[in-house]
Amino acid sequence: MLNLVLFGAPGSGKGTQSAKIIDQYGLYHISTGEVLRDHIARGTELGKIADTYISKGQLIPDDLMIRILEDVLDNEASDKKGVVFDGFPRTIPQAVALNEMLTKRGSDLHAVIGLEVPEEELIERMLNRGKETGRADDNPETIKNRLEVYHNQTQPLQDFYKNEGKYIPINGSGLVDEIFDEISAGVEKATGILRRSRK
Repeated sequence: MLNLVLFGAPGSGKGTQSAKIIDQYGLYHISTGEVLRDHIARGTELGKIADTYISKGQLIPDDLMIRILEDVLDNEASDKKGVVFDGFPRTIPQAVALNEMLTKRGSDLHAVIGLEVPEEELIERMLNRGKETGRADDNPETIKNRLEVYHNQTQPLQDFYKNEGKYIPINGSGLVDEIFDEISAGVEKATGILRRSRK
């Protein structure tokens, strides 16, 4: 088993890099953003609750996110080689809950990949993404709120995971493949698990 967290501010490239990590290591991808957007699109009860937070750039309450994650782990990821968590945890209580969730299932969190990108570049990326994809939450006011929330609530996780010896800092600016090579080198050094040979 190989369990990873992909950590970084909104717009840091978590979705792009998680796709490459999944391909190389054969992991199951849990993107809380995708899970929540799916619920919102389908108009589920959870989606309606989530939308009241996401539309304002706020974080989903911890207990709600943890319930979602436990359901996904038990029903969709239980037979996989491991999981890459994309967008979770976002708070220290969520990080503690994740450790407990994995321990209960006889596993562990092996490494946290931190994509570090300057704020000006993050804003530019998200504004461009909003123009290209029409994502409603990629507008100047919501972006500002999302980054404020990230700095206040999520960034303290860096210290939490550094203290656990699991944080791997990665320069998230530059070419996608070069960033991924740096991620692979960090994961392999931290865990001893080599990437699968390319087909």
